[in-house]
Amino acid sequence: MISEFQDLSHKIDQLAGLTAALRRENALLRQTNAELSAANADYRERLAEARQRIGALLGQLPAGAPDAGGDGSADPAADAATASEGASR
Repeated sequence: MISEFQDLSHKIDQLAGLTAALRRENALLRQTNAELSAANADYRERLAEARQRIGALLGQLPAGAPDAGGDGSADPAADAATASEGASR
């Protein structure tokens, strides 16, 4: 009977150790997730700014200039919108 209690006590100690290890790992994963989420938000912001700059540059092109897209359209606003839609996918 005493050995059964010792076995149970040993298993409880193992469970407590595993629980503590999992809590530490979970905290680390939460921290990493928060850092990656912040980096992702920063990249999204930078991408939106780049899209705005590209749209502004496309808006400055002369109306008669051939577009780089090769689809034959001469509407920079439409090209910018199309590029923006493609980049967001």
